[in-house]
Amino acid sequence: MKPLRAFCRLAGAAGFVAASANGLRAEEAQLQPYQMVRSLELVQDRIAGGDHAAMPMQRKLLEMIDARFAADDGTRFDNILNRRALLVYAMSGGNPRTVEYALTKLGQDDPVVQLGDGILAYIRGEPLAARTALGGVDPMAYTPDLGASLALVKASVLAEPEPEAALALLDKARLLSPGTLVEEAALRRSIAIATGLGDIRRFLFLSEEYVRRYLRSPYASQFADTFVAGVIALHVGLDLAEVTTIAGLMEPEQEKVIYLRIARQAAIDGLTELSAFASGRAEGRDEDARTLLYSSLSGVTSGTVSDVLARLSKIDRDQLSESDRELLDAASAIATGMTAVPEGLPEQVIKARANPVREVGPEPVPAAAAPADDHGQEPVAAPAAGHGQEPVQQAAVQSHSPAPLNGPARSIDAAADETDAMMAATRAKLTDIDKLLGEMPE
Repeated sequence: MKPLRAFCRLAGAAGFVAASANGLRAEEAQLQPYQMVRSLELVQDRIAGGDHAAMPMQRKLLEMIDARFAADDGTRFDNILNRRALLVYAMSGGNPRTVEYALTKLGQDDPVVQLGDGILAYIRGEPLAARTALGGVDPMAYTPDLGASLALVKASVLAEPEPEAALALLDKARLLSPGTLVEEAALRRSIAIATGLGDIRRFLFLSEEYVRRYLRSPYASQFADTFVAGVIALHVGLDLAEVTTIAGLMEPEQEKVIYLRIARQAAIDGLTELSAFASGRAEGRDEDARTLLYSSLSGVTSGTVSDVLARLSKIDRDQLSESDRELLDAASAIATGMTAVPEGLPEQVIKARANPVREVGPEPVPAAAAPADDHGQEPVAAPAAGHGQEPVQQAAVQSHSPAPLNGPARSIDAAADETDAMMAATRAKLTDIDKLLGEMPE
């Protein structure tokens, strides 16, 4: 019977909207403000479930409820249901000026006025005033529709100073209003708070709940923002297999977008392993320029930088957004700089870098040392003949002696020092990579 009543109420709301749109007088509708607000709630619940076609109906209902509460009808607030409906309307996207005007029609000792003041402070962006006005309010003491909305608002103003208390209130909001727009909003906000607390288990549980139930909501893009931010923030202790499970519940295009966004943000933040994971999951699904870009970013600082540069050069810039084009330019500049030869390197080191494997011939046999002569020089004695060897003349042996360090030839140690200098310059470029990527706009 409950689904049938809900259907009848929605049908009545639709009929009322159509009748008003056709120019009938408001008196002919014969609906109290609280009845109109109930119709609004039903329409909003359908929107949360993915019925985007109901959004024009929501706008029309908000306009009509606004006109009803703004009318000079002194008797409309005699009914407590209408007074409470005023508060639900305020928390459901209603006009704050109309709510403020309507509250002046009530006595100052009316509890609805205190609640209304706290709600208005929240709508105006005054969290401290809202916390003060709603501090002693227990959402569970009210009817489910009003209590759920109050829990949602109170949790929103407590999220920063008291996140644990805010999560408890959001749980109450979900308990009081399952399957509604209030629960959808409570889930989104709970995920963000769980991320801030570093609560990985709760983050994963709530994210999966949202994907299973509200992924078709018009506000799902806000969930995507929150989910990607959570994966980035909690990546150290996060089981990526569980992220894969949650993403696997999405439609293929939604899943791909989630992975691409994770890959992009991870690359900007220098999380190469996470970026490689996400871009790898996005590959193989209608590959586009974004997939190529984000999958390439994770390899910019690796030994495959030349391959990455080749991949970056193949990306179609016209398929990228302006911010992604800037990211592509930054990545290309870094990769190009890493493959370029540092200025001022000797030709000998450059050749060694091009061909790092050095061919080594047989080492010359050193001559036996002899005492120094009267001039302080050490004569080199020829090895003794024998075993079929010819005697080696002293001049020939001396030609194998290393050149003095101050001569025109360069020692192996000097070349190694210059190679170390080249490696230090390369490491300096690597150090600049995260900074350059971090400065890119999202």
